[in-house]
Amino acid sequence: MAEKQASVYVVDLGRSMGRKHNGRAETDLEYAMQYVWDKITSTIANGRKTDTVGVLGFRTDSTDNEMMEEDIYEHITVLNPISQFLMPDLRELQGALIPSKTNKGDGISAICIAVQMIMTHCKKLKYIRNICLVTDGMGDFDTDEIDNIRDQIKAEGINLTVLGVDFDDEEFGFIEEIKSDGKAKAESILRKLCSEVDGVFGTLQEAINELGNPRLKKTRPVASFKGDLTLGDPSKYENAFAINVERYPRTMIAKPVSASAYVLKTEPGEAEGGDIGDIAFDGSNSNLQAVKQTRSYQVDDDGALGGKMDIDKDQMEKGYSYGREVVPISTTDETITLFETEPGLQIIGFVPADKYQRYFSMSSTNVVVGSKGNPKAFMALSSLIHALFELESYALARLVKKKDAPPLMVMLAPSIDADFECLIDVEVPFAEDVRAYKFAPLDKVKTVTGKVLDKHRNIPTTDVEKAMSDYVESMDLATFNQDDEGNPSEYATPEDTFSPIVHRINQVIRWRAVHPDDPIPDPYPVLTKYSNPPDELLEKIQAPLDSLIAACDIKKVPPKVAGRKGRREQPVPKSGLDVESLLTSSGPASATTPAVRKQAAISTNNAIPEFKRKLGLTEDLDELKSAGEEMLAIMKELITHSLADTNYGRVCEMLKVMRQEYIDFDEPGVYNEVVGELKRAIHNQELNGDREDMWMELRINKLGLVTRGESDRVAVEEEDAKKFLWN
Repeated sequence: MAEKQASVYVVDLGRSMGRKHNGRAETDLEYAMQYVWDKITSTIANGRKTDTVGVLGFRTDSTDNEMMEEDIYEHITVLNPISQFLMPDLRELQGALIPSKTNKGDGISAICIAVQMIMTHCKKLKYIRNICLVTDGMGDFDTDEIDNIRDQIKAEGINLTVLGVDFDDEEFGFIEEIKSDGKAKAESILRKLCSEVDGVFGTLQEAINELGNPRLKKTRPVASFKGDLTLGDPSKYENAFAINVERYPRTMIAKPVSASAYVLKTEPGEAEGGDIGDIAFDGSNSNLQAVKQTRSYQVDDDGALGGKMDIDKDQMEKGYSYGREVVPISTTDETITLFETEPGLQIIGFVPADKYQRYFSMSSTNVVVGSKGNPKAFMALSSLIHALFELESYALARLVKKKDAPPLMVMLAPSIDADFECLIDVEVPFAEDVRAYKFAPLDKVKTVTGKVLDKHRNIPTTDVEKAMSDYVESMDLATFNQDDEGNPSEYATPEDTFSPIVHRINQVIRWRAVHPDDPIPDPYPVLTKYSNPPDELLEKIQAPLDSLIAACDIKKVPPKVAGRKGRREQPVPKSGLDVESLLTSSGPASATTPAVRKQAAISTNNAIPEFKRKLGLTEDLDELKSAGEEMLAIMKELITHSLADTNYGRVCEMLKVMRQEYIDFDEPGVYNEVVGELKRAIHNQELNGDREDMWMELRINKLGLVTRGESDRVAVEEEDAKKFLWN
């Protein structure tokens, strides 16, 4: 559970905040609100009721605060009391945060009001208390009561942050050349106050530049296991031991924010859909409603309306596939199959650290520590940790998190720091989970006759191996960067690399919440920094790459010409005779004339060669389709007159040839039409009864639709092809 937090943003709304400075296209207030909006929307995204926000404006046209009766607190307005901030509050606040028509109002008094708001809300409870002041320093900052305010901030443990528009910051490297005396005085007062309360003082430009840096999310860990770590059975053996331990997650996978489905209400006046106002983009709960999902179950029933009968979920039983059959298992029978287990963490063996392979790790890591409030458990576990560390060994253990949970095998590794000791565990596979695959050797080639070749075009030579080694070494990122002292250092360290999808989605959500109609901004540079190799590295590896290309004798393949390839190049016989004309001519007429080509029909006995020859002699798309229709008719005839599955193999071979030929001709759509018509005929039992076994043969031989990945001439996706083949 995260800690409670209360944050008050004190925003300068004076008339001077409506001006533009230093060449910016936005006013000082719009510039400052980039930081404030980012912080507030991040709090909204957390969705925690204990993470509260308050907004206070000073130098406002009106006055609205608890101490408004005193003159020094005039022109200070509480725009939003400390509470959980929701989207309707954000929309309402956007309309209030605009430059006023006055420059009256004291900034120090505004800080005093913010302190009072935190004291009233937090009382003496445990809270993280924050005050953030953004200003241009052009207003009044009265120092009469500043000592009392400083003491109160210290007493309440408030974290004070002051960010100024164009404030001087030598560490950041910004100094405003032309500055009024009033602004310089305000900077001095606020800088001194922050130093006395250990607060943060800086220029707003630096804060805005750092918004793109992902923020670490601190979460309070929750124990996934509490019980005994045992070696042996203490109830049976005197030399066995049991240590009371707790297990907590050490690393977790960060996932992007999940989306929810909402629809526009048909009648805006209705108030359905629950707390939709919390997320509605227009700040009201009158235009959106949650999508409610319902699920119904139906079975075929000729006597029911529409041929389907609705059934309740309670009437269904689970069924498991066993070959082509479905084996039903009732809930009662399924309870018999459950493996009864008791919670525990049992060490079953030890493994030398150098024998453990990294690819055995199957999960994120966890830490095992002694039970809280049990010093004996801490001492005993420390002994085990040091023993494993000194022997350079890991412990293999069986983990059952709770009663009747499936057991897991985990590897326990010792971790010793200056002030913390623990066991780090990671899930490892069972023997049945390990799959052994055989691959052809890389250093030799075996022919079909059994002869082993050590020199082959697929075996790299010594020159190729050296060129590849040099190329790989030149891409080493471990020493590509330089540290502050100019020494080689790692280029992309784990702590500096972030998940673009997680943080980019968060950035877009925060932006869209504040700017519902504006274009989405570009990703922060820190998210795209490592998307491409640096230019200096590309220049460095170019010479080794050229050497590798030369050693491998790599040649560029001509680009594939879009569109139908048309007639392919036919090999020319050494005799120079036109073999096709000799084979297909009947009399003086040439077989290459259109009249003869159209008369040539594909016969059942010699279908594949004649189909290939017909495709080789044509350049017309209609004739390509005609050849496919002829082959379809032949395949239907073979299936219709097939005794059991005697002709199924011939049909599969014909389809395999057609598939490849039409892909080569860049006309895979013709094949897709043929196989689609064949599927329809089989499923409708038009080919002399039930021929579903024929379709099963097509599945086994993967003779489904040609997909976009195989040819860009079709729009069939991989998922569509799977549905076509298996539905």
